[in-house]
Amino acid sequence: MARPLRIEFKSALYHIISRGNERRDIFLGDDDYEIFLGVLEEMSDRFEVDIFAYVLMRNHYHLLIRTNQKNLSKSMQWVGTTYTRRFNLKHSRSGHLFQGRFKSILVQNDAYLMQLSCYIHRNPLRAGLVDRLADYRWSSYRSYAYKGSHIRWLNTDLILSQFNGKDSYKAYREKVQKYSEEDAKIFENLRHGIVFGTKNYLKKITEKHLKKESDEELPQHNRMLKDKNPAKLLKRAAKAINFDLTKIGQSDRIFQKDVQDRDVLLYFIRGTGLYTNKQIGELFGLTYSAVSRRASIVKSEISKPSEMRRKYNMIKSTIKV
Repeated sequence: MARPLRIEFKSALYHIISRGNERRDIFLGDDDYEIFLGVLEEMSDRFEVDIFAYVLMRNHYHLLIRTNQKNLSKSMQWVGTTYTRRFNLKHSRSGHLFQGRFKSILVQNDAYLMQLSCYIHRNPLRAGLVDRLADYRWSSYRSYAYKGSHIRWLNTDLILSQFNGKDSYKAYREKVQKYSEEDAKIFENLRHGIVFGTKNYLKKITEKHLKKESDEELPQHNRMLKDKNPAKLLKRAAKAINFDLTKIGQSDRIFQKDVQDRDVLLYFIRGTGLYTNKQIGELFGLTYSAVSRRASIVKSEISKPSEMRRKYNMIKSTIKV
């Protein structure tokens, strides 16, 4: 398994995700949630990490944090090891609890942190665990939505201060309630699976924190270095299957065979992980939601012997990304 890229520096903001091994539960009851929150509090003090938001689901968790030292890996490895040890002792078990390494996404600034806090706080609703977010005990939502629910070690000031003197608790509740419309677009600003922010921020991080040589064990690092132009990549892919790119965007006159070829190209571009659905949609003249739908169709088709599968394999064998 390839190692995940870790970009670490002082005062860096991160969205952290970690899942149970084989997606199994990492919390079996209320006591386990309490134990984990205790581990987070200890980690915050021990490693000088600010915790802005969290949600604990049965088989995974999300965190929004800031490392005041260059110690992301040490901090999160300590969390995983410490909680696993305490969980195993409590439940008389042994072995791994988490699925490999945790995922970390570098967050550009406070505004993006706000967006992500709304997204992660809505997890229990999307999972159908509650009808009202206030009823879910194992997230930091109530600390943001209701005065008097504050947890000592949780830093809510950075996000709530963005409401500029309004009733910040009410304003946050209203923002999260409306955020269902944004859920589908939240990761349009996720770049290479490692940076959440603008293209300029990605460029800045690449120039300042990445070594200039490629590394076979770090594919994310290599993709960030290349930051390929999607139009150029599409042109190469289209050439591999002899597709006329002028047919893209002419859905009223395009034949079914051409639709299939276009969708194979779309699926290939999307599968590189280099571009957002919005970028791909602009390239193909489709909405970002249409990109997801077309990609799902291709995924189903290439899972079995088909002409689309043959074309997709032709592109893959011709172009190495």
